[in-house]
Amino acid sequence: MADERWRVRVDRGLCVGSGMCAGYAPEAFALDAGHRSRPVAEETDASGPLFTAAESCPVEAITISALDTGEPVFPPDFPPEE
Repeated sequence: MADERWRVRVDRGLCVGSGMCAGYAPEAFALDAGHRSRPVAEETDASGPLFTAAESCPVEAITISALDTGEPVFPPDFPPEE
């Protein structure tokens, strides 16, 4: 993960506001007034806590892709960016 950059997105239509993401990676996610998650920054350094936060989302509202290639990081089967 060293020197890798990720694009992080939250599907706010899927988000149920569990707060798991903000609990695991408070530097990467915040909850808004409606208790929906949003990334603090859309582009960020790769990190274990951020990946764990995406894995912990109960509705898989978080997607992560490699910033340079658009290849999926999480979930591994979502379509790459075009």
